[in-house]
Amino acid sequence: MHEITMVRIYLSEGRDKYERIVNWLYADKHVKGVSVFRAIEGFGADRKMKTSSLLDLSLELPVVIEFFDTPEVISGVLEQVKTMVKVDHIVTWSAQSGM
Repeated sequence: MHEITMVRIYLSEGRDKYERIVNWLYADKHVKGVSVFRAIEGFGADRKMKTSSLLDLSLELPVVIEFFDTPEVISGVLEQVKTMVKVDHIVTWSAQSGM
């Protein structure tokens, strides 16, 4: 087992440019892999519900970017990511991988 750090970044599809972060992580090969999840419903600090239902189609659905690597790699990556998104939208936690 190897110690890793997981990172999850919460964004809004319409307001935030999540592609910029994903492309940066991909182009500079900073982490082992990245997944982006698009929510079907959710709300943020504004407390306005966003949904993907046909009756109330929102263009600002929640989007989550998730990735992991060694704590040392993530530490360096987070320095740059913190300049791209609000710090309180970033969640990290320690985990183990069977890599």
